[in-house]
Amino acid sequence: MIGPKAFPAGAQSMRVALSAIAMLGACGASQGSAGSPPAVPATVQTAQPAPSALAEPAAGAIGGVQYRGRLTQGGWIRGTAPKGTQLVSLGGTTLPLAPDGTFFAAFDRDAPASLVLAVTAASGFSLSTELAVAPRSWRIESVNVAKRPGKLPDAEFKARREAELARIGAARARESDAEGWRQTMLWPAAGRISGEFGAQRIYRGEPGAYHAGIDLAAPQGAEIRAPADGVVTLAASAAPFTLEGHLLILDHGMGLTSAFLHCSDLVVQEGDTVMQGQLIGHVGMTGRATGPHLHWALTWRGRRLDPRLFASPSR
Repeated sequence: MIGPKAFPAGAQSMRVALSAIAMLGACGASQGSAGSPPAVPATVQTAQPAPSALAEPAAGAIGGVQYRGRLTQGGWIRGTAPKGTQLVSLGGTTLPLAPDGTFFAAFDRDAPASLVLAVTAASGFSLSTELAVAPRSWRIESVNVAKRPGKLPDAEFKARREAELARIGAARARESDAEGWRQTMLWPAAGRISGEFGAQRIYRGEPGAYHAGIDLAAPQGAEIRAPADGVVTLAASAAPFTLEGHLLILDHGMGLTSAFLHCSDLVVQEGDTVMQGQLIGHVGMTGRATGPHLHWALTWRGRRLDPRLFASPSR
């Protein structure tokens, strides 16, 4: 994560707004609108390979703990600990254990090359192992234009955005007993992938925010269905958010959440329990979007994840 920088007076609210876009992985977060071409010719430095080519499920064991997952940047791990296990942690983060001893964790887009999986058994004996986290080759474009600072928001936008950010933060912090984290996810909408997870632009050497979700090109009004069981923790139904539009956030349990941006409407309310495959809304272009599409973002305790590594069938 890039460290804090000094901003001139009046620009702090813009910094907060852009940070929130990056948090949810909104389309075109760094410059321009979703799907818009660069203002000048861009050079593609690296092309993102198909995730299935480098993130086939792997399995292993340590101290009686069995685990399996896609051990790569943007991927995940699930496991089961023996009865009485005192502690399981990954990279220093303690992982809650379900009553049957199962657990879930995931790897950020920029996760390091390895993370320590540590276990403290019922006897108090501790042991650990390093899990190799396979690196990814992201689609990076170098653009021969300076990164624009953007127009400073007016007072009305600032007031609205602060309230929106508070709701988003509260929704991310809520954890339910949902067990969607156990499931292989379904694609929430039909349509081709029009925006890849992890893609990023470099403006004359200055990195822009990367695309922290995946875009599905679908017509206005197309159905959006829950990719896994969950609880609705945010439903911006009455008034669309300034950037995300009609935004829906589902908590799948164990810290795993889905966000669905730019919806035309939502058919569920905050507090509702939804089942995998249930209709939750329709595709639109509300908020900051240049055309109808669904932006689907997955996070685990602040880590940004690649939906392609969670959803089936592979695309």
